[in-house]
Amino acid sequence: MNADLIEQSLELAAERCEDLTPLVYARLFADHPEMEALFWDDKNWAIRGEMLAQVFSAILDFIGERLYASTLIQTEVITHAGYDVPPDVFAIFFSTVAATLKDVVGGDWTPAIDQAWTKLLADLDYYVTHPNQAETVGVTV
Repeated sequence: MNADLIEQSLELAAERCEDLTPLVYARLFADHPEMEALFWDDKNWAIRGEMLAQVFSAILDFIGERLYASTLIQTEVITHAGYDVPPDVFAIFFSTVAATLKDVVGGDWTPAIDQAWTKLLADLDYYVTHPNQAETVGVTV
């Protein structure tokens, strides 16, 4: 995975869109309308915004020092199961973010960026599908 390409795509998106939150959640709810009901109490979008901020923070840590991202992902898979969000839908959120970024970045989304995101999504998915931290101690994908 090329961290520089992931960072580049995030920077390009930030230059073109002040707040990705509405775009990401519009895509998520279009693809998974049943998820919208889980946000019934998020009238001011603060929860959605915080969740997306955590996703970006985790991605940056994951492509960087990896101080906490894999553990956070595993923990959030379990936490979200308590909100009736199945792991496969939890995993889809990362690809929803990537697809939204691709739309925002447009023509500057290169094949190399696409390949970097494909690898990143596969690596993140490993921790989504292996939420038991005892099974993944010392694993680096």
